[in-house]
Amino acid sequence: MSTITETGGESSARKMRRRINPTSIEFLDADILCIIFSFLDLFDLVHCTVVCNSWYAVIKRLKLLQASCRKMHQLGSDFPSSSTSAAEIDVEDFAMKHHKMALLRGRIGIERWEAHSHRVSQCRMKKGLLLTGVGDKVMRLWSLKSYKCMEEYSLPDAASLIDFDFDESKIVGLVGTRISIWRRSGQRSIFPSREGTIPKGLCMRYIDPEAVVGCEDGTARVFDMYSKTCSQIIRTHGGPITCLSLSENQRFLSGSSLGRVTVSDPLMDQPVATLKSTITAGGIQTICFNQGTNLAFTGTTGGYVSCWDLRKMGRLWEKRVSPNVVYSIQQLQNDSSVMVAGGIDGVLRVIDQKSGRVLSGYIMDDKASTTSRRDNQPVIEKRRGKRVFQDIEIDKIERKVRPQISCLAVGMKKIVTAHSGKIISVWKFNI
Repeated sequence: MSTITETGGESSARKMRRRINPTSIEFLDADILCIIFSFLDLFDLVHCTVVCNSWYAVIKRLKLLQASCRKMHQLGSDFPSSSTSAAEIDVEDFAMKHHKMALLRGRIGIERWEAHSHRVSQCRMKKGLLLTGVGDKVMRLWSLKSYKCMEEYSLPDAASLIDFDFDESKIVGLVGTRISIWRRSGQRSIFPSREGTIPKGLCMRYIDPEAVVGCEDGTARVFDMYSKTCSQIIRTHGGPITCLSLSENQRFLSGSSLGRVTVSDPLMDQPVATLKSTITAGGIQTICFNQGTNLAFTGTTGGYVSCWDLRKMGRLWEKRVSPNVVYSIQQLQNDSSVMVAGGIDGVLRVIDQKSGRVLSGYIMDDKASTTSRRDNQPVIEKRRGKRVFQDIEIDKIERKVRPQISCLAVGMKKIVTAHSGKIISVWKFNI
């Protein structure tokens, strides 16, 4: 069976597995296990079948999986039928279907807090952690479980933070004209590149050991993070590079304000291919790449979202999903079904990857409640999310329930949004 990488936090099954001593699992009475498992949904039951043989045997003997499958199959035909055995379920494929159903049919709870004192316009999410920044002089790393600020990273000088990303061991940021690296473990240190290496960088992405910076002059600069040198300069566009996306085969995609997407190889000084959008679509504002399907998705200043097949180097579809700028598009890793888009109109949209059709749209409810601050937690404002129809007149909806979405990150059954203000929002979708 496949292994699921859950970006947004721990499932109930994982928490259970962590809390129970592995040596005592086989001694738990089947009746006790049955009671415990009866509180789990289908998604967590599938996880439990791969924990150990005794758990699998109990779930199979008591037909818990079949009963849960029957309920979920009634909600969506994509789910396994009640005759499906645990061994026949592809865990990863099942998780993606569960994620999609949660986004389309789940109850929406929103938790918001003031993440920065001045402004925050960017966010990145990985393995239950959230990194926020751009707008003031710090980046903050948050726990998505407790909403506590785990670490704070100050900028090395008066230069502005432009873009950033992170992994298990470090944070990489584009600060002014330099790449800077903050170590997460042990003593925190900053390793800046040489001053002036990058003229007016606008965006940055990295896959070890290289970072790629998109510049205002239309060049993409490939940067070796460990030798602190620029290894390649590629002329990709005739105008500013506004967004980047890197693939695991070392090629990278770049979008420009002129409405073009280029595919480049760090070993070559010219793009491998250039993909052109329609004249009316506008400049490319955001781009993301699906490693599993070799499809790239772009959002534009004209509100269009496009899908590009990188095997044929051509456009599959182009749809106008918003009357205004689309600032951010993301999908869950390994998900080939849906993606999420957000922009200046403040509507969070779930889009079908195959057709470009908007499946659902969301805004916030105007009623809010707050929780008191404790244990270094920020004050959390709680709201409900509301679904909106695609043909609704957006301008007639109050701005306070649809703040501009400057950036978003997608996890399992959750979406994090930044709004170019002080607030970060976490949207949770529960079936």
